[in-house]
Amino acid sequence: MVSEGAIVTSAMVAVQFADIGGSTLIKAATNDGMSIYVFTFYSNLFALCFLLPSTLFYHRKRAPPPISSSIYCRLFLLSCLSTSVQILMNTGIRCSSPTLASAMVDLVPAFTFILALISRSINCDII
Repeated sequence: MVSEGAIVTSAMVAVQFADIGGSTLIKAATNDGMSIYVFTFYSNLFALCFLLPSTLFYHRKRAPPPISSSIYCRLFLLSCLSTSVQILMNTGIRCSSPTLASAMVDLVPAFTFILALISRSINCDII
């Protein structure tokens, strides 16, 4: 019997391999002349083709909850922001390397902590 910890660890390792594989793929595609915008479109289309059927399969026996127009607007803004971040990240990978991109992802918690300290000290000084 496989433990739950082993499954979670395997899933985390698989996500890391997929992330590095995607970074390497964008570098190879842009070196061969593919546009970053086309690559971003294809990657989002692939994600849609995978996630939509899996979501419909998972929620097939449940009634859909009502969704307000406010939630649709938030989803639209979030998707625009996410696509912009993907384009910026893919541009960074094209100009540098997939190794640097994976290292930068690991630094996100440190940057978040530093920004939280700065904003807290600013708020304390104002009050």
